[in-house]
Amino acid sequence: MNANEKILIKFYTAFANADAKSMCTCYHHDIKFRDPAFGLLKGNDVCDMWKMLIKNNKGEIKIEFDEVKATEYLGSAKWVATYNFSKTNRKVVNLIKSEFQFKDGLIIKHTDNFDIWKWSKQALGSTGYLFGWTGYFQKKIQERALLSLKKYKETKDAH
Repeated sequence: MNANEKILIKFYTAFANADAKSMCTCYHHDIKFRDPAFGLLKGNDVCDMWKMLIKNNKGEIKIEFDEVKATEYLGSAKWVATYNFSKTNRKVVNLIKSEFQFKDGLIIKHTDNFDIWKWSKQALGSTGYLFGWTGYFQKKIQERALLSLKKYKETKDAH
């Protein structure tokens, strides 16, 4: 196992333990993160997102990961997040494929890919089923996610 595979295992193990602080030690200070729910986040916003997601789920999020692979510059992993979506309390099982880039022994780019329509059907029920596939609705999901992050950053928990 190489150093970059170890950093990915450390990251996902910390996530499984609801330890956002340890997750963030795996990131380069110039981190760029992208996923279908939040779009592009940079720097401290990335760590604040993980802190918020863990807090919103009160640590009740199950993380399983495998297929962790990394070279000197690139990496990937597959993981499953099982949790109740905080806004609706509906159970979500989200299958995610992650891709990474490394710099200075840390993650500098992190991209999570998942089916936003499948997620919205689980998290939002019939509304997600009917509209979750549309670009308009996906944009609304992203706007709400970013607004939640903005509100979270204004709380004492973010600091």
